[in-house]
Amino acid sequence: MRDVTETAPVELLVCTTCRRGLPVEDDAQRPGTLLHKALAAADLPEGITLKPVECLSNCDQGCSIVLRGGPSRWTFVYENLNESDHVEIIVEGATKYLATEDGLVKWRDRPEHFRKNCAARIPPIGA
Repeated sequence: MRDVTETAPVELLVCTTCRRGLPVEDDAQRPGTLLHKALAAADLPEGITLKPVECLSNCDQGCSIVLRGGPSRWTFVYENLNESDHVEIIVEGATKYLATEDGLVKWRDRPEHFRKNCAARIPPIGA
């Protein structure tokens, strides 16, 4: 992996409409919104931009995030996340993703949750 200071920017998208199957009435209390807030308070490295997004259409699989970064990186969608247990795991995975040129973190180097909960792997635009 490359030095994080040499890499192109990465976007970390968080589905804020996720309810994680719960009957939540208050939008501010949706698990996806709470996950976004927790990540905003986390120590994300420089080069990662956190963005809230509406509905990633993965509603039955817990909270979902996307890691993407420019036209030469693979994009990944991860699922079954929650706002209290997975913030550090997301930061670790995003940091490792940032340190790659192509977005492909070796399988064994990924956080275990990422290994078991990848909903989609999307090739770079130029592939």
